[in-house]
This record gives sequence, structure tokens and C-alpha cells, in this order.
Amino acid sequence: MKTNYLKIGLLSLGCGFLLFVSCKEEAYDVPKAKDGLQNDIIKRSLGPNVAGSTLDFAYAAAILPDQGKLTSISVEASIVGDEGTMLENKSYATSSTGADVGVVVGDPATVNGNSMEVKFTKDTSASTLRYSYKIPAAAKGKAVTFTFRAKASNGQEITLKTEAYAIRNMDMALDLTGKDGAACFFSVADLKWYTAAEAAANPDKIDFVYLYRALPTVTYAHSLVAPTADTGYFPSFTLPAGLTNKTKIVKAWTVRDQQLARLQYSVFVDDMDLEDKSFADAPDFAINLKAEAGIWVQTADGKYNAYVFVNSVNNTTKEMKISVKRLQVK
Repeated sequence: MKTNYLKIGLLSLGCGFLLFVSCKEEAYDVPKAKDGLQNDIIKRSLGPNVAGSTLDFAYAAAILPDQGKLTSISVEASIVGDEGTMLENKSYATSSTGADVGVVVGDPATVNGNSMEVKFTKDTSASTLRYSYKIPAAAKGKAVTFTFRAKASNGQEITLKTEAYAIRNMDMALDLTGKDGAACFFSVADLKWYTAAEAAANPDKIDFVYLYRALPTVTYAHSLVAPTADTGYFPSFTLPAGLTNKTKIVKAWTVRDQQLARLQYSVFVDDMDLEDKSFADAPDFAINLKAEAGIWVQTADGKYNAYVFVNSVNNTTKEMKISVKRLQVK
């Protein structure tokens, strides 16, 4: 028995030693930097590419210090961007606390047609610049590509062309404020609020009316109502003559589109959502709307489908701020 225990003990000790050896951490070798000028890119923006929004990139270029320094970084868009398109002249890095820290490394970007270029004024061998492309209306239904270039003092040049980014056909308008009793008549075609006088002059353009009422018997509050709705949905309100659009309206309590809300949500209304939305048996009113709720809308002529997000409501000033995605479907 003793011999057996001794054998078992020695075997256990041997296994333990092997386990210790096998679990010993191997030394970490820092990857060796590649020779020559190198580059890479990250797309920072999310969601559908809509005219008026931005495509955001971070472009990095580097070269070994003993081989040269960066002299310039440029980007060329296949379609000229709208005003607000910019290539920053700051190189960004992330601090130990997770904050983005930017350091000026060159002159402000110069613009030449479709291209923007930053020429370096700081002695640097590695840099990450941010590029923000404001999508123009002219790009709707098309695709846009970007060619990034970096140059070094040793004469080397490197390019990186992105994939083609499809630009949606929809339109988007942000932060449009309607006020009860004032600019409370909304046009989906024009993406704007009208006053009563303006609505009377353009009756065929008005798709719904904003009203706020604190009623004792019905929870009405902030409401969007088509001109054809029953008069009971227009308490203490007289419509201008000639407003006859029977707009179809469907409530949406949980569709918090990130591009319209600009909050933490990861929800995006896309062209397909607007194309495929059913309005069968849809009413022509939506009462008691809350902030961060919304409505799906189809205009009376069937020309436009839209999603309207309620950014905020104010009981005191009797106002509603909305943001809209709209698609022509007919």
C-alpha cells in the first residue's frame, strides 16, 4: 500500500510540474513595424447614408521615423460634398481615460474641387486625421467613394480607396418646431410648418395640424391631426378654408430613429422601411403624442411616405419639435 501511495504521489507531483511548465506565460514580442509608408481607415458613422447627414472617417498613416516624416494627407470624394465637409488638421489619439485628444499637426485643409489636403507643419511620422463628408442632395440614389492619400518626406506615396457607399433616396429634416395657434400646419412635401394665413394660401400642401389641449374628459395633449379628421379632434379650433388632405397616420411608440433622435438608440429608418410601410385602414389623427414617440405618415395623394419623430413637447409654450424622414414613393 505504501509503495502504491508513493507512486501515486510521484505521479501527481510530476503532473503538477508539467502543468506548471505548460501554464508559464511566454514572453510577449512587440510586433515589428513594417517598412515603408503604411495607412488604414475606419468608418466612424452609422446608419443609412442620407442627404444632409455626414459620412465620418478616421484615416491613419505612418512611417518609421528613420525612414521619413509625413508631409501631407488628402482625400478625394467622387461627388463634391456639401458645405460642412471637412478634413481636420488635428491628429487624434485616445487618452488613458478614453477621451479623444486632438493635436494640431498641419495647416487648415485646402480645397481643390473634390479634394481636400492637409500639409503637415509638425515633425511627425504617424498621424490620424478625421474626415467628415456632408452628403449633398445631388448624391441621392447614387454611390460615393473616397480616395485617401498620404505622402512622406522620402518621396513615398500611398493611397487607399474606400468601398462605394450608397446614398439613400429619402430626405431628412431635423428640429422643426410647430406652435399651437401659430405655425401649426405641416407640409410633408415642403418639410416645414405654415401659419394659418400661409396654410390658407397653400391648402393642398397641408398634411396635418399640431394642437395642444389640456381637456378635462379626454387625454388629448399634443396631437397631430389631418384636416379631414372629425371636428371632435379639433377642439376650440377653426381650420382655414380649403384644407382637405386626408393624410393617413399610424402611431409608432418605439421607433426611435438614431439619426432623428440623436440619442443612444441603434434604430434606423431606411428607404425600405418607408417603401414597405402599410397604411391599410390607417386613421387620420394621432392624439396624446409623447416625446420620443412618432408617427408614420402617407400623404393624401400617395406621393410621400414619411416617419415623423417627436423630439420634444412643451406644455407651457404649446410646442412640438419634430424631425422627419421622407421618401417619394409615387
